[in-house]
Amino acid sequence: MPNQREGATDDSPADLPCLEKLDSPTGSPPTASLSSLMELENCVSNLSLAHEIVVNRDFCFKPRNPSTDSLEGRVTEIVHRAFWDSLQEQLNSDPPNYSHAVLLLQEVKTMLQSLLLPAHVRLRSQLDEVLDMDLIRQEVDHGALDLHRLAEFVINTMASLCAPVRDPEVRALRDLKEPVELLREIFRVLGLMKTDMVNFTIQSLRPHLMQQAIQYERAKFQQILDKQPDSLDNTTAWLQAAASEVVSACEAQSDSPGPDSRGPLSPTAVLNRAYIRLLHWDPQDQKYPETILMDRARLDALGQRLQMLVLEASVLLLTNAQCGRVVFSLQGFVGKLRQSITALLEGSHTREADLKGALLGIGEIVLQQMSDALATQGGAALPQESQDLLKGQISELWKQNNPVCVLIGERVQGFLQDMLRGGPAKRSPELPAPLGLLSAELLELGTAFGRIVHFNQTVFGPFYAPILRKLLFQPGGAEAGEDSR
Repeated sequence: MPNQREGATDDSPADLPCLEKLDSPTGSPPTASLSSLMELENCVSNLSLAHEIVVNRDFCFKPRNPSTDSLEGRVTEIVHRAFWDSLQEQLNSDPPNYSHAVLLLQEVKTMLQSLLLPAHVRLRSQLDEVLDMDLIRQEVDHGALDLHRLAEFVINTMASLCAPVRDPEVRALRDLKEPVELLREIFRVLGLMKTDMVNFTIQSLRPHLMQQAIQYERAKFQQILDKQPDSLDNTTAWLQAAASEVVSACEAQSDSPGPDSRGPLSPTAVLNRAYIRLLHWDPQDQKYPETILMDRARLDALGQRLQMLVLEASVLLLTNAQCGRVVFSLQGFVGKLRQSITALLEGSHTREADLKGALLGIGEIVLQQMSDALATQGGAALPQESQDLLKGQISELWKQNNPVCVLIGERVQGFLQDMLRGGPAKRSPELPAPLGLLSAELLELGTAFGRIVHFNQTVFGPFYAPILRKLLFQPGGAEAGEDSR
C-alpha cells in the first residue's frame, strides 16, 4: 500500500453542506418523518463526500484528534485515562482479571480483519488460529494466558499490513513491555492503519469516481430535489440577479436604453455572470445557491485571493504613475515591492481595520523603496507633495467604490469572463496592463475558478436550463429578478 498524505488541504470544507430546511413552528411536530429526514441527510452527505473526493485531489481522512485545550479534548483524555487505569488495576489484581483484556483482544482481531484483502487467505487463517477467542478464554480460566505472545503476533501482523509510513511506529511497539501501554499503543497505531486503508481505497477509486461523478451527483441532487422541491429557491434568485446585471449592462451600452432595444440575452452570458458574482459574495448572505454549496469554501478562498490581487495591482498602478517607468523598470524593484505588499496584505481581508492598517504600512514601504531606488539611480527624491499624494491614494484603496480598485476589478472580471467563455481547453486571454505583472497568479486563479465552474455547469446544467429559459424567454422574466433578491 502506498504512503498516504499526512493531512488534508486547507481548502477542504470543514462541514458538510446543509441543503435541507428543517424549520418548523415552536412546539409543532416536524412535517416530515424522522426516517425521511435521515434519508435526506444521508443523501446530502453522500453527495458532498463524493464531490469532495472528485474535486479535491488531495482529499483524505484524518484521525480525529481534539485539542487538549478544548472541552472535548479534556473529557476524552479523562475518559481514556480512567479506562486504561481500570485495566491496569484488573491486570495487577491477584489473581489477574483478564475480562477486559479479552474483549480488547477481540476488538484487535476485528480491526486486523478489516485490514485484510481477499488475497490474504493464509493470513486470515493464522489470525483465526492464534486469536481464537474460545481458546483464549479457556487459557484465562486455567491461568495460562500469555499476553506478550499474542501481542507479538499482533505486531508482526501489523508490520505485514501497514503502509511504509507506519513502519517506525510499528517497530516502536516491540520495545514496549508493560501490557497496558502496549495495548493502548496497538490500538492507536491500528486506528492510523485503518485511516491509511480508507485513504488508499479513495485514491484507488478516484479514477472510477471521476468517470461516474457527473451522473452520480446529478442523480443525488435530483433525489434531494424530489424530497424537498424548494431546494432550488436560492439558485433561482442567484440566476435572476445575474440576469438583471446583464440586462443593466446591455442597456448601459445601448444608445437607446430600454427592454425593446436589446436582443435576447445569452444564457451562457448570464450563467458566467452568475459564477463571477460568487467571487464577491457577501459572507453574511446565507442564501447561497444550493447547486454551488459544496464548492463555497473553495470559491470564498478564491474570492479572498482575488481581492488581494486587485489591491496589489492597484498599488502597483499608483506607484508606477508616481515614480515613472525608469524606476519601475529597475531589475528586482517590482519583485521586492510585491513581496512587501503581499506580506502586509496577508490576513487583512477579515476586518476593515486590519486592511486600513495594512494599507498605511504599504504606503510607508512603497515610499521607502522608491526613495532607495531613486537614490541608487542618482535621481532627485520624489517631491513631498507627490509622496503625500501617493500615500493618501494607497490608504484610500480600502473603500468599496475606490475608482482605482473598480477599474482593476473590472479588468480582472473581464479576464475571468474571457477564460470562462473560452472553456477549459482554450488558451488564456492576454492580460491588460498593469495585470501583466500578476499574470502567473491571475492565471492560476482563473484556472482553478474555471475548473470549478466547468464541472458545476456540466453537472447542474439540466437544472439551470429551465430556470434560464423562464427568465430569458418570457416577457419581463429578467426584470422580475430585481425584486426577488
